[in-house]
Amino acid sequence: MSKQSILGRIAQLAKANINALLDQAEDPEKMLDQMVRDYTNSIAEAEAAIAQTIGNLRLQEQDYQEDVRAAEDWGRKALAASQRADEMRAEHPADAAKFDNLAKVAIGKQMQSESEARAAEPSIQSQNEVVDKLKTGLETMKGKLDQLKSKRSELIARAKVADAQSQVHDAVKSIDILDPTSEIGRFEEKIRREEAKVMGQQELAASTLDAQFEALEDVGRETEIEARLAALKQGGAQGQLGSGANAALGGSQGGSQGAGDHVEAEVVDR
Repeated sequence: MSKQSILGRIAQLAKANINALLDQAEDPEKMLDQMVRDYTNSIAEAEAAIAQTIGNLRLQEQDYQEDVRAAEDWGRKALAASQRADEMRAEHPADAAKFDNLAKVAIGKQMQSESEARAAEPSIQSQNEVVDKLKTGLETMKGKLDQLKSKRSELIARAKVADAQSQVHDAVKSIDILDPTSEIGRFEEKIRREEAKVMGQQELAASTLDAQFEALEDVGRETEIEARLAALKQGGAQGQLGSGANAALGGSQGGSQGAGDHVEAEVVDR
């Protein structure tokens, strides 16, 4: 992967708006997982590319320093040869010319090294700028990756809380005694119907018992009437009337006897 392409990718990922991307995602959790993978892979690629770029830069810087040192060295050699030529010029002109030529050669080498150093400076500066941008982008990407992981953990935690709340809500709803569709509601309704049935049976039994007592009272009254009628027809003595009435009543209460005696008295008076 070239430096330009990795730099562009780093810049693109570093500018990504995570919240906006999540808002547009159908499944934010899956998208976060995919983004975490993408960022992790991109960071690994970026680190490899940056390491290679830094390595190349350091080689260029080493070559530059060698050119600078070479230029300085050739400069010293040129100076030494020139001084030697000046020293020998009066006594040995031929040797002096020889050292002057050596000085010229050294100066040429110096100029060549200086030229190579100057030519490398723009490239080194450019590479330094690229490395700085790559390092900055890499740090931004690492920050985004941490943000993604945090968002993912937050999202998963919120999903778990929502799921737990939903389960609690469903559980509470299933045991809501006010819910007519719940099991408890149906069981309560069944008990109420049974209670109503028992109350109806009790009310019916009480009504039947009252009717039976009323029937008994009617029988007693008819018996008393028959006894008194028999006594009137006999027209006998009070004792007999009273005895007949008592026999007919079968040992009725004292009130009934008193009423029979009063009837006998009326018959005797007549």
